[in-house]
Amino acid sequence: MKTHSLYERIYEVIRQIPVGRVATYGQIAAIVGECGARTVGYALAALRSDTSVPWHRVVNRQGKISLRAHGSEGQEQRARLEAEGVTFDSDHRIDLSQFGWVGPKSDWRVAHGMI
Repeated sequence: MKTHSLYERIYEVIRQIPVGRVATYGQIAAIVGECGARTVGYALAALRSDTSVPWHRVVNRQGKISLRAHGSEGQEQRARLEAEGVTFDSDHRIDLSQFGWVGPKSDWRVAHGMI
């Protein structure tokens, strides 16, 4: 039961990432608290394919898409991000100083019991 509510909190934070911005797994974990970057990855992997959670806006700390061992999620994620105006350099990285999300406003975090 706790995992479900933790995942829901993770999804709620991810829903706040605006179009054309990205956040890292670790950043989401720090905002939610009580979990690490890996748990954020597990929560995203648990999403159904028809989800409204903008999972594609979460990248690793290097600004890269984290690829799974199977599937074409990386190509889909990149295409979604590029459609939102996010660009990649020649090393397939996103400039987090340009496209990184600073996080929710502190009053939003208080209202949602995050701090």
